[in-house]
Amino acid sequence: MGILCSGQTGKVYLVGAGPGDPGLLTLRGKICLEQADVVLYDNLANPVLLRYAPPHAELIYVGRCGRGQYRAQEEVNQLILKKAQAGHCVVRLKGGDPFVFGRGGEEAEVIASAGVSFEVVPGVTSAVAVPAYAGIPVTHRTLASTVAFITGHEDPIKEESVLEWPRFASADGTLVFLMGMKNLPYIVEQLLQEGKRVDTPVALIRWGTYACQKTVIGTLETIVQKATTEKMGPPTIVVVGNVVQLRGRLNWFETRPLFGKRIVVTRARNQAAALSLLLEQFGGEPVECPTIEIVPPLSWDAVDTAIACVQDYQWLVFTSVNGVQGFMTRLRVLGYDSRVLHGLRVCCIGPRTAQELEQFGIQADLIPAVYQAEGVIDAMKAAGVASQHVLIPRAEQAREILPDELTALGAQVNVVTVYQTIPAQAEVEQLKTQLSKGEIHILTFASSSTVRNFCCLFEDVKELRQLTQGVTIACIGPITAKTVKECGLHVDVIAKENTIPSLVETLVQHVKQ
Repeated sequence: MGILCSGQTGKVYLVGAGPGDPGLLTLRGKICLEQADVVLYDNLANPVLLRYAPPHAELIYVGRCGRGQYRAQEEVNQLILKKAQAGHCVVRLKGGDPFVFGRGGEEAEVIASAGVSFEVVPGVTSAVAVPAYAGIPVTHRTLASTVAFITGHEDPIKEESVLEWPRFASADGTLVFLMGMKNLPYIVEQLLQEGKRVDTPVALIRWGTYACQKTVIGTLETIVQKATTEKMGPPTIVVVGNVVQLRGRLNWFETRPLFGKRIVVTRARNQAAALSLLLEQFGGEPVECPTIEIVPPLSWDAVDTAIACVQDYQWLVFTSVNGVQGFMTRLRVLGYDSRVLHGLRVCCIGPRTAQELEQFGIQADLIPAVYQAEGVIDAMKAAGVASQHVLIPRAEQAREILPDELTALGAQVNVVTVYQTIPAQAEVEQLKTQLSKGEIHILTFASSSTVRNFCCLFEDVKELRQLTQGVTIACIGPITAKTVKECGLHVDVIAKENTIPSLVETLVQHVKQ
């Protein structure tokens, strides 16, 4: 049980997941998910957020049961109570804000009546965030001083509508209809009947804040026909009012270079964030599918021996961030710090690796012009390594060109394993489904091991080629690209430098062209 729940009694957290973009989850919502024993989520909560839940957490989907059908609300209520009364920390994860047309109020009433402790964690409501991502502010000093949030469909058991259509039609502010796509003709009809101008601007925004966001602009006179032509369906937010006119100038989200692109990130989960963040900044939607996992070596004996006599070496060569982390962490485990490396010259394969080394208080003496093994060889040849003792902490499996060539130059090289890469448990079936539906646009590979493990997810090369047909494949450098081709796939983008920023920059230029 998490620290948010104590004693024998469970507790329920009604958490707003926001409109879809995982970056819009609140910090409080993240904390609740991290402590959850049970998470009940619906189809409008981005499933990416479930990764914040601990491994032991029970994840229960309570969204659509079939085409257009949802679980009965009473069934969901009883499930929440059952889990909480069993002493669990329960997170009810709801799209948007739980108290804005999310039936969170009904769930809170049931929980309170049962005497179960609960907390409401507000979320970023789609009524504001989705129009904002379409370049439409719901209020504006000169265009709209009021805004109304209106349900697009009322409870079907009501005998008559309680919506005040005359007031809506006469208001000069903004009208935001949630869940109103199916009733769009009725909504338009009611507003026009009550005197709303036919040229009133209207925006339809589907799957707002996602890479697949689609916006259709029209007027009350044209929007129904445009919605049919553009095949708009749920979930769509309807915005009515003069603020829609601002989209032409304020459309920031859909104009970013990678907008609309779902991009698979195959790096290890603990390293995926840097690439995902850059992709998001350019408008892409990262789909993290780690194909490798970084784990310690089977034995530290060789590393420990090398550290014990580290002063016998003249050079220390790091070929990756993982190598730095593995070696320096082991150094500390053995009771040493960076002072024990005094007098050694240090070579890092690239600036990112050197940056990681600086976290341990050490600056690289040498960074090659070309950020790969061949560049290290050339740089160390120029520095003079004949008769020098060289220590290379690296992965268990790696290209042998670096130690072989340094040995050929007269160096005495010792390679020690400070980490190994193993296949990660990827969500294979979900990935295959997305590829087959054309929902994946770009694959990124930051190492040869990610390529090989990715290919192993598929039954054969024929299946892999078929699923990746039309998908852009981007590689961090020529070595990774060579591995992709050896696996029978095509390569579209090769980073100008062997760095993550260069990979994203080159990909952006490719998409623009």
